[in-house]
Amino acid sequence: MLKRTASSSKPGAEPIMQLSGIIREFPAGEQTIRILHGIDLTIYQGEMVAIIGQSGSGKSTLMNILGCLDKATAGDYLIFGKSVKQLDADELAKLRREHFGFIFQRYHLLGDIDARDNVAVPAVYAGMDNKLRAQRAEQLLTDLGLGDKVHNRPSQLSGGQQQRVSVARALMNGGDVILADEPTGALDSKSGKDVLQILNNLNKQGHTVIMVTHDPSIADQAERVIELKDGHIIADYRNEHFNHSDHSQALANEETTEEATAASASPSKVLRHKQKSRLGSLIDRLSEAFRMSILAMRAHKMRTLLTMLGIIIGIASVVSVVGIGQGSQQQILSNISSLGTNTITVIDGYPYGDPRRQYNDDNLTPDDAQAVADQPYVVSVSPQLDTNASVRYRSVQESASISGVGSGYLEVTGEKLAQGQGFDEQSISLRTQDIIIDDNAKTTFFPDITNPIGEVLLIGNVPGLVIGVLEPNENAFSRSSDTPTIYMPYTTMMSRIVGGENIDRFVVLIDNQISTSAAESAISELIEGRHGADDFRTQNSDSIRQTIESTTNTMTLLISSIAIISLVVGGIGVMNIMLVSVTERTNEIGVRMAVGARQSDIMQQFLIEAVLVCILGGGLGILLAFLIGEGINSLGSDSFSVIYSPTSIIAAFICSTLIGIVFGFLPARNAAKLNPVEALSRD
Repeated sequence: MLKRTASSSKPGAEPIMQLSGIIREFPAGEQTIRILHGIDLTIYQGEMVAIIGQSGSGKSTLMNILGCLDKATAGDYLIFGKSVKQLDADELAKLRREHFGFIFQRYHLLGDIDARDNVAVPAVYAGMDNKLRAQRAEQLLTDLGLGDKVHNRPSQLSGGQQQRVSVARALMNGGDVILADEPTGALDSKSGKDVLQILNNLNKQGHTVIMVTHDPSIADQAERVIELKDGHIIADYRNEHFNHSDHSQALANEETTEEATAASASPSKVLRHKQKSRLGSLIDRLSEAFRMSILAMRAHKMRTLLTMLGIIIGIASVVSVVGIGQGSQQQILSNISSLGTNTITVIDGYPYGDPRRQYNDDNLTPDDAQAVADQPYVVSVSPQLDTNASVRYRSVQESASISGVGSGYLEVTGEKLAQGQGFDEQSISLRTQDIIIDDNAKTTFFPDITNPIGEVLLIGNVPGLVIGVLEPNENAFSRSSDTPTIYMPYTTMMSRIVGGENIDRFVVLIDNQISTSAAESAISELIEGRHGADDFRTQNSDSIRQTIESTTNTMTLLISSIAIISLVVGGIGVMNIMLVSVTERTNEIGVRMAVGARQSDIMQQFLIEAVLVCILGGGLGILLAFLIGEGINSLGSDSFSVIYSPTSIIAAFICSTLIGIVFGFLPARNAAKLNPVEALSRD
C-alpha cells in the first residue's frame, strides 16, 4: 500500500494560488444551491495536484475558480499575490492568456481550423509574431508526436490526438499553470496513459499541473491529492511515492537560453521577445476575427445568402431608384435646355388674377423687344405672335397654327432645321413672305415630296415660300400639338395676316454668365418703366428647371425612403441570424475566452462578421442595380437612360456598413458578455 503524508505545504516553494473561505452558490429558482463551502487552499509553484471527488463534489467548479473562468460568490482568491476581486474582465483574460493553459475533457478544439491554428489561438490574443507563432505551434505538435498532423482538422484526428492538440494549445504561451479537467475521461486506456505521461513530463519541466479527476489511480500519480466531498475538502495529502528528486533536478536543469525547448519555456521566455507592438497585435486580432468570420460564412452559405437578401434588395432598390430619378431628371432638363438655356419669356397682359387683365391687353410692341435686346446681358430676342389660319397646297387644305417670329427664334428656342435655312434680319426688315414649316406641316401638305424647299403654301390669301423645315421635336416642353405649324417673320404676319402693331410675347436669351433671376428683375423694371404699369408677366425657364429638379428630387427621396424600409428589415434579419450564430457558437466563444480572448476580441469577431455580411450584401445589391439599369436601358428609348450616381453608390456602401454595425452590435455584445464556464458547458 502506498504511503501518504498529511502535510499539504511545500517547504521552500512559493505559493501562487491562495484561496480563503471560498464559497460558490448557483441560483435554482427562488433558492440558491451552494456547491463550495468555505474552501481554504494554497497551491505552490511547481506542484502536480490532483483534485479528486465524485460527480457533484464541486471539483470542476473549484478548477474553474482557480483558472479564473468563474468567480466565487464569497471568500478571497489571491493569484500571484493579487486578489481576483481587484481584476476586471480583461485583466482576468490576461491571466488566462499569459499564465494558464487549459486541457478539457472534451478537447474543445475549433472545428473550422487545423491543428496548428488551434494551437496558435492563444498566441494570437497575446500578440505573438505571426511567423514565430506558426513555428512554435508546429514545434509543440512535433514534440507531442503530431508533426505529421499539423494541417489536419479536429474531425480528422483521433481522441488521443485531439487531446494532444489541446495540451499543445495549453503550452502555446508558456503555460505556467496547466489546468486539466478530466484529461483522460474521453480517452481509451493507452491514450489516457500517454496524456498522463505528458502531464508528468510537463510538471518535471517546471509547470504547475492541476488536474481534476474521479479516478483514484490517476490521482495517485500526482504529487499532491486534494479530495472533495459535497463541496468540502475532506483530505489534502502528498503521495510519498512521487519522485521529488527527479522533479527538483529537472527544475535545477531548466534551460535559460532563448533556444529553450518549446514545451519547457515559461511565459516570460515565450512572450518576452516575440510580442508585436500594440497596433500590430490589434491588427493581428482583427485579421483572426476576419478569417473566422469568413469561415463561419462559408460554413453556412445558404443562411448567409438569405441573411443578405434584405440588404441586397434594399441597396438595389435605393441605387436603382436614384438612378432612374436622375435619368428622368436629366431627360426633363435636357428637354428644357432644348428650348434654349437661360431664357426669359415676356408675355403680354396683366398677371392672372389681376382684375385689370380683362380691360388691358395688346401692350407689348416690337420696340419693347428691341429695348430688351439692347441690354448688355441679352444674347438674342425673338418677338412672337400667334394665330390660326386655313392653309392650302394644291388640293390639300387644313387649319394650321401660324407663328410670327424674329430672326433669333431658332437660337433662343433651340429648334433645329432639318432642311433649308432660317430667317435673317433682311427677312424681318423687308417683311418677306418666306416661311418655315414644322414636321407636322411637311407630313400634312407634302407627304410625297422629300424636299419641299421652294414650294408655295397659301396661308389664308397670303402666299408663303417654304425656305426651311424643322426637325421633329419630341420635347414635352416645346411643340406638343399635332397641328401643322407654320413660321413667318413677325413683321410679315403683323402687316399681312393679323393687321396689328402688337406682339403676344418675346423670348429673351440671357448670357450664360448672368443670373437669370437678376436678368428677369432687370427686364421687368425696364418694361414697367416703358409702360408705366406692370401690364405684362414673365416666365423664367430656370424656375421651371428648379421646379423640375425639386420635384424629381422629392420623388426620388420619397421612393428611396420606401426602399430604405427593406434595408431596415434586412438589418433586423442580420441581427436575428447573428443572434442565432452566437447561440450556435457559444462553445467556441467559451474556448476563446478560456485561452485569453478579451471581451473586445469576441465583440470584434461577431461585429466584423455582421459588417461583412452587410457589405457583401451591399456589393451584390449594387451589382443587381446595375443589371436592372442595363435592362431598363436596353428596353427603353434612346432619350432615356438610368444614370448611376457615384454618391448613391458610396452612400449604399456606407449604409450597408452602418447597418452591419448597428444591427450587429447587440449580438456581438451578447457574445462578449457570455460567462466562459456557461459557454464551455454548451455543445
